[in-house]
Amino acid sequence: MGRGLRFVFDAVALGELAGRRRAEYAAARPFPHVVIDNFLPDEALTALLEEFPRPGQIDWLTFDNPAEKKLATRAESQMGAWTRFLLYQFNSSIFIDFLERLTGIGQLIPDPHFWGGGLHQIERGGFLKIHADFTRHPVLPLDRRLNLLLYLNENWEEEYGGHLELWDREMSGREVHILPLYNRCVIFSTTAFSFHGHPEPVNCPAGQTRKSLALYYFTNGRPAEEHPVDHGTLFVRRPGETYQAPRPSALTRTQAAKQVLKRFIPPILTDARRRLKSKR
Repeated sequence: MGRGLRFVFDAVALGELAGRRRAEYAAARPFPHVVIDNFLPDEALTALLEEFPRPGQIDWLTFDNPAEKKLATRAESQMGAWTRFLLYQFNSSIFIDFLERLTGIGQLIPDPHFWGGGLHQIERGGFLKIHADFTRHPVLPLDRRLNLLLYLNENWEEEYGGHLELWDREMSGREVHILPLYNRCVIFSTTAFSFHGHPEPVNCPAGQTRKSLALYYFTNGRPAEEHPVDHGTLFVRRPGETYQAPRPSALTRTQAAKQVLKRFIPPILTDARRRLKSKR
């Protein structure tokens, strides 16, 4: 546990990194994003990979349908001690300050549940079709604003594929193609139009997998210019694709009505209602 207790983020170094890359982030197309190589100390990733569970080693959440074929952890209790400690550091105030300076998005809130995040793994032949992520936290009343992906793939070759693709809002063309290299971090803004995925089947050797760490960050509300739309994961077809894209998980009529009303209720009334409920 001596190594497990090591903090990997330095506030000064992260502040300088954010200052150098924030203009690039804001100007990036098709939506704000940045790719940062050599993101963590090598020993941190070595420890992470030592704990990374193999397919079949834990009860992975398994997705196997025309839109996605992948594995994801169900809960942090499935992860090793170092992995959990590292996740907590990604949710720390030091790292949140870095994200806010880098992206210009203030008052970010990390997700203590790691909902949809944690460890992801793609076996040979697996894929994730182009999609926009769920826009609201399923448990907390928060809007999803940022994705962070850290790739853990040693000796990953171009021909193995698994590239992260970023598509334009009209789904007329791919603008960015990112190979999931070891210790490469990708951070991007999450809206109803941030279409991304790795739609081509992974072609890595048998026994090797495409591994990543995923975290998501939220705010209480989002700017009106982002056209707030509440939906689950929304899969979209590329030009020429014919697979049957699943419908996004729908809100019940009651949930939808509540979310519409919440956008018109002044915060002071919402806070008063919470205080009243807490006294009961």
